[in-house]
Amino acid sequence: MFGRKNKDEAAADHEPDRFEDLRGDAPEPDADSERVEEFEVTEERGPYDASEFDPADLEQEAAARLDLGSVLVPLPEGGQIQVEMSPDGSPQAVHLVTEHGRITVAAYAAPKSPGQWREVAGDLAESLRTDNAGVSVESGPWGRELHAVTPNADLRFIGIDGYRWMIRCVAAGPTGTAGVDSPLAETAREVLRETIVNRGDEPNPVRTPLPVVLPQVLAEQLIAAQQQQMQAQQQQMESQQLQAQQQAVAEQQAVVTEAVLDQSEPPASPEERPGGSGSAMQQLGR
Repeated sequence: MFGRKNKDEAAADHEPDRFEDLRGDAPEPDADSERVEEFEVTEERGPYDASEFDPADLEQEAAARLDLGSVLVPLPEGGQIQVEMSPDGSPQAVHLVTEHGRITVAAYAAPKSPGQWREVAGDLAESLRTDNAGVSVESGPWGRELHAVTPNADLRFIGIDGYRWMIRCVAAGPTGTAGVDSPLAETAREVLRETIVNRGDEPNPVRTPLPVVLPQVLAEQLIAAQQQQMQAQQQQMESQQLQAQQQAVAEQQAVVTEAVLDQSEPPASPEERPGGSGSAMQQLGR
């Protein structure tokens, strides 16, 4: 479907101990045999490893997706892109905003053998419960999924182990929108089925986020938007300063006008002063 290499060719590109196809393997044994069946992997499609493609085919597939360097993700119909920046100004995450909610796909460094998502899911569940979120572990196409209910939003975490990488997808929406069979969850899974992971050969500690690189067109749009935002903020500051100066000048003019009016009034004559005409001595002399 994607012009991938056959299994023999793909296996020749990696060490002999590479697992052939994680998506067809059963999860690690659990203490409860029923939970093993509950979290069994049933998905036969992606996400895919970039090494499964011939260079020409990978270039063609990348053109049909949003190329973020470490992950190539399809953009859902009608979806929009939202970029989250880190404090140093580099892209930290790219969100796919859909009519049902927001979907975020990120890749992390992982060991050659599967099992990292199981550990990450446990840590996530503990952290979410500490924050007073309601957390349930549910079965999805790739095994375990986490569903978290918070006062303001629903979250669904979908994790997938690959060869030296792990994907974590977060689907976030209003309360009640991230159920196991919800449109948001199904949209997130469909995105994952068509996602390609470009792990690269760099040695990275496990759980390290793989870098996000924006396409040139998106990076230029982001820079233009940031410049417009800075320009708008500058104009707003200048407008506020001008208003403050005008207000200060108006207040100063009001004070000067009042002082001039006070000085322009002639002193009252003795007859016009309160208490009678003339001074007290004059009144006594009468």
